[in-house]
Amino acid sequence: MSITRWNPWSELESMNQRISRLLDQTQGVLSTEENSWAPSVDIRETDDALLVQAELPGIDKKDVRLEVKDGVLTLSGERHYEKTVENENVHRVERAYGKFSRSFSLPNNVDTDAVEASMKDGVLSVRLPKAETAKPKAITID
Repeated sequence: MSITRWNPWSELESMNQRISRLLDQTQGVLSTEENSWAPSVDIRETDDALLVQAELPGIDKKDVRLEVKDGVLTLSGERHYEKTVENENVHRVERAYGKFSRSFSLPNNVDTDAVEASMKDGVLSVRLPKAETAKPKAITID
């Protein structure tokens, strides 16, 4: 039998991973507001911008609102429930319907006056350019 040293940090990391998995599984299910859900979002950073992509299949861009205010990007909107036809039995509804909202704090180096957004194939793409002063600059050595 060997003796191993107990590391409390490994137990905390394990617990953190389990909680993260649990929260990932319940995304869109838990909500403080009835009939609300949260779309999946990817956020990436390049040298000159932050790129945000949100999955919004089946939602018309007129039903999506995008706002930048006080350093916070807010994406909100609504997916309307498709009308059912009489004499039709619904066996399962797994897609989320109703209002949604996601908010993200932005770093100070984002140029909020130059934000661009487009929507194609159910994916909202938002480009948040960095201010000129925040972009990396190569310095030549004399």
